[in-house]
Amino acid sequence: MLQTPDAFVPLIDVPEPAPAAADTLTFVFHRGRLLLRTPELTLPTAAEAAALDIDLSRAQPVGLWQGRYCQTVWTDDEALPAAGPLVWHGMRSLFHAVDDAFLGLASRAAQLAEWARTHRHCGVCATPMQRTRGERCFTCAACGMLAYPRISPAMMVLIRKGEQVLLAMHKHSPSQRFSPLAGFLEAGESIEEAVHREVMEEVGLRVHNLQYFMSQSWPFPHSLMIAFTADYLDGEIRLDENEIAEARWFGPGDAWPEASSSVSISALLVQAHRPPAVP
Repeated sequence: MLQTPDAFVPLIDVPEPAPAAADTLTFVFHRGRLLLRTPELTLPTAAEAAALDIDLSRAQPVGLWQGRYCQTVWTDDEALPAAGPLVWHGMRSLFHAVDDAFLGLASRAAQLAEWARTHRHCGVCATPMQRTRGERCFTCAACGMLAYPRISPAMMVLIRKGEQVLLAMHKHSPSQRFSPLAGFLEAGESIEEAVHREVMEEVGLRVHNLQYFMSQSWPFPHSLMIAFTADYLDGEIRLDENEIAEARWFGPGDAWPEASSSVSISALLVQAHRPPAVP
């Protein structure tokens, strides 16, 4: 599952004294893609990172991992040295291709790099923003605007009806697989209110007995998935055709859809309620 490794220590500020450049791990991003050495899929060496046309002074602290300081930085220029080992990789392409701990750390670094990229200037008065020491925050010296990393909470729910569960194919899903219902919270909503609203909007059903399952940070680009189970109460499936391509009940006697990537909380939620395979 995509999550920060247990041994990782998050840092808000650069340690003092500053870590040696040779011992620093640098995550470099361009439009959500991570720069890695090929074919081993490892981070650029310190020398390779320093040789790139990137302003490392705007790098953001990530933390300590395996005794090494980690930082993250973004670039608007995707140009790379010709015939070198460095290649841009989409984060989804790294699922099951790199170690889970590394992928979890990269997902955190990706969100911090995107936060820094999108908060170079104040959203109120356009003054260049400054990092606030001791806090994960940008501050505008002119008007006092504060900008923290953006986190967008989203609900996910697996609806149970006896031995059946409801799975849907979302029209805008990159995987185009059946999965639990999901949707972002609206301003002023509780997570429970969002579950009831999204279920009614997307499939026209009412549910009850909500039970928390687990949560997961999801860096596409800055979501927090909060998963639940719920029991069917009443209603007939009525699709929101702008959002849902298909939705149906799956039970013990049905051919279940192909499982999504085990990296995601969606796969864990479905797997926890999938009937055992018949020998």
